Amino acid sequence: MTLYIDPPTWPGHGLLWSHLVSDLSFEELHTFARSIGCPLRAFERDHYDVPAHRYGDAVRSGAVEIGSKELVRRLTEAGLRRRKHGGGRGGRRAG
Repeated sequence: MTLYIDPPTWPGHGLLWSHLVSDLSFEELHTFARSIGCPLRAFERDHYDVPAHRYGDAVRSGAVEIGSKELVRRLTEAGLRRRKHGGGRGGRRAG
């Protein structure tokens, strides 16, 4: 049960963004995201979009820093990957 975050390299809305995921459950992900001040609107399908200025908060709170490809691999292996064309909650895309 680990939360992972990739580097803030994804541009959008004039900012750089990271992706925050869980390898356990969406409940764990939502709880952690709330604890670092991420609004539910930042949730998209299977991850939270986290602005660069919140990256340090996530890491200090326990999120493990990994690369983007590794993040997707772990999310997929956990069975939590929701692709764009699949079902799933379609939140607002931040980055």
